[in-house]
Amino acid sequence: MAQKYVPVALRRLVRERAGERCEYCLMSEQLTLAAHWVDHIVAEKHGGRTEEATLALSCVLCNQHKGSDLTSIDPETGAITPLFHPRRDQWTAHFRLAGATVEPLTPTGRVTVRLLQLNNPDRLEERELLLRLGELPVTELETPGTSQEGGAGDQEKG
Repeated sequence: MAQKYVPVALRRLVRERAGERCEYCLMSEQLTLAAHWVDHIVAEKHGGRTEEATLALSCVLCNQHKGSDLTSIDPETGAITPLFHPRRDQWTAHFRLAGATVEPLTPTGRVTVRLLQLNNPDRLEERELLLRLGELPVTELETPGTSQEGGAGDQEKG
């Protein structure tokens, strides 16, 4: 299925809502070599729609690791578990930063950290550098545009 075009105004809204940070790993687009992508949280091939409530800003690494996945297998329980959903979930309900490490707090956090490889050695090294430079948002980790329950360039992917 061909991806539906995401209008410029909608891409702009997604970027602004996210504060130009990846909504999965919180990496600022200004600190990356590749532009962040507008991601269909639920891929179009799974019936995801191209509208504000179904799109997230994603860095290239998170977007490529996530692909069209909606769930993964929890490494602790073996249960099929939903991935973090930036429009429904609050980042701090599922994750916390412990230094440069993204620590999962929930089953959703565990599967997301594992699938998106958020604690891959290269990503840890990158976050350690950003912490030293004061460029990682350690005090304001609530992802913009989310509910309070725990429950990219202008390219689009998903």
